[in-house]
Amino acid sequence: MLATPPDFDVLIVGAGISGIGMAAHMKMKTPHHSFAIVERRANLGGTWDLFRYPGIRSDSDMHTLGFDFEPWRHEKSIADAPAILEYLNRIVDERGIRDQIRFGHKVLSADFREDEARWHVEMEREDGSTAHLTANFLYLGSGYYDYDEPYDPGFQLGAFKGQVLHPQFWPENLDYEGKKVVVIGSGATAVTIVPSMAEKAAKVTMLQRTPTWMVSRPAKDGFANAIRKILPEKLAYKITRAKNIWMQDFVFKLARRKPEKIKQNLTKGLEKAMGPDYDKEAFTPPYNPWEQRLCLVPDSDMFEAINAGKAHIVTGHIEAFEAGGIRLKSGELIEADIIITATGLKMAVAGKIAVSVNGEAVDFAQRFYYKGCMFSNLPNLAVVFGYLNASWTLRADINSDYICRLLNDMRAKNASIATPVLTPEMEAQIEQDDIYDFSSGYIQRSKHLQPKNGVNYPWRLNQEYVADRKLMAKDPVDDGILSFTAPSANAQMADEQLEAAE
Repeated sequence: MLATPPDFDVLIVGAGISGIGMAAHMKMKTPHHSFAIVERRANLGGTWDLFRYPGIRSDSDMHTLGFDFEPWRHEKSIADAPAILEYLNRIVDERGIRDQIRFGHKVLSADFREDEARWHVEMEREDGSTAHLTANFLYLGSGYYDYDEPYDPGFQLGAFKGQVLHPQFWPENLDYEGKKVVVIGSGATAVTIVPSMAEKAAKVTMLQRTPTWMVSRPAKDGFANAIRKILPEKLAYKITRAKNIWMQDFVFKLARRKPEKIKQNLTKGLEKAMGPDYDKEAFTPPYNPWEQRLCLVPDSDMFEAINAGKAHIVTGHIEAFEAGGIRLKSGELIEADIIITATGLKMAVAGKIAVSVNGEAVDFAQRFYYKGCMFSNLPNLAVVFGYLNASWTLRADINSDYICRLLNDMRAKNASIATPVLTPEMEAQIEQDDIYDFSSGYIQRSKHLQPKNGVNYPWRLNQEYVADRKLMAKDPVDDGILSFTAPSANAQMADEQLEAAE
């Protein structure tokens, strides 16, 4: 082993849900390992600190978007950003994590040097200066989208005389009272912004090219709030969490087996919320439910805004942007003072960090996922990519738990490098699978960037939490695929591992 240890055993990138979750799991499960969190922003929270548009809230319940170790205490289970940030800040303060966060540090590159068994991480501070840290293990909780650039559909907006905004870069104190607002898009962001802005704006129009399946549910979970009054807090949370996980899993699988049945149920919900004469064409997508995420409408706020005449939905294709609004190919002009381009996110792999091993750049698109957590032949690196069909934190929790067990195994074996070994012969036997069986635009646009996905575990990123949780907990860490080595014996031990795998 080297005479000088790295700065930290684990460097966590990102102080959002994934990074904070990993830090909390390490506090509980790997107390002998040191860690630090580096965060590019001035505050923690990730997505929930970045997005500031009106009404920003969770699009899944906080009993599953919350952590498995920390009960959600608020009355509303569909929570707004301030409540989520309060939850994260409380965890950070109560568990002694805040002092280990270095804000204003943007990671630019990370190079793993096998002879040292450590990552060399280069960062840029807010003032433009650079910083350098070393760590044995790198945990990327940097999310899945580009923080610097949203998706640009190529709109030619030059003729429009009003204000143009993207939800990812919302200005402070936007004055939209009494103004005509057009929100381009029909996803979760648009469905959140429209009813919120409709309270003050003269008119809010959601302009959609394709409808989205929407479902209304109460913002307050009556079951959760009832049992919390009679049971201990942690037990009540555990029961509600299990119930909601089961419901998510059941509905998703039913949608894949019997899409027409789910369509019927969603249509009945729309009729109940908007009346039997609602515009079915505007709410009936050309795809089956859960081929894209369902849009959650808490307390029917979107539907109520439409029924009250405060919000409108128009389906059509844009012909051109004019001085006073948007001209559709149908010839209709939608007048606007403000246009909001809620057209989606741009996905990014590994937080756009230039990752390399011994100075050689890593192309993630040429690597296979390993247990939805690590990557083939890439040492001492883990990542969180949450579920598309369930709450992000479900994956963050099981990945954190797994990496904590891996760290403890490495310590017990006196090994400083852990690598999921995939030989060319093994790779030739892997049947590949569509990494994300979703038709959403942001997914389809980024497939060329994404790691490879096998049909069979462990070389895949599953979209089935219930199965993943069992597999991750049941399978031994030392599964015959992971190679455990130390710097002084890397070559010999790695060769032995390859021979055993063959």
